[in-house]
Amino acid sequence: MKRYLRLTLAVLVLAVLFVRCNGYEHQTIPNVQVNFTIYPDNVNYHNLNYNGGYEYFTGGVAGIIVFRIDMTTFVAYDRACPYDWEDPKAWLEVDDSGLMIVDLHCGSRFNILDGSVIDGPAKYPLKMYHTSYDGRRLRVYS
Repeated sequence: MKRYLRLTLAVLVLAVLFVRCNGYEHQTIPNVQVNFTIYPDNVNYHNLNYNGGYEYFTGGVAGIIVFRIDMTTFVAYDRACPYDWEDPKAWLEVDDSGLMIVDLHCGSRFNILDGSVIDGPAKYPLKMYHTSYDGRRLRVYS
């Protein structure tokens, strides 16, 4: 009986690990491969040299917004709105205040720090990509 329980527990642990390692599944936006590296201190990315700065990049479903939260923390979001991601007019933009990401087409607004919905018809948060920063290089990947 103990052997059966151990075997069952081992299978469950492996199943959970397999599902968790399978990747982030967004509720509406499909997964696409993203993998690029930039050097935020480079003059080409001058807006990423300060906290609260952001830049737009190609990739993902509709492009990618990279935002610098503080000296060591970056977030990256797909520019496709979770509400109407298939509409080519529904690309997200950082608003003039630099505090929200907005879809001017449907009116949804999102928190730039965590991608959560502030208001509008969108029910799901922004699709987020992984970031890794070593003090020199910033990697954005799915």
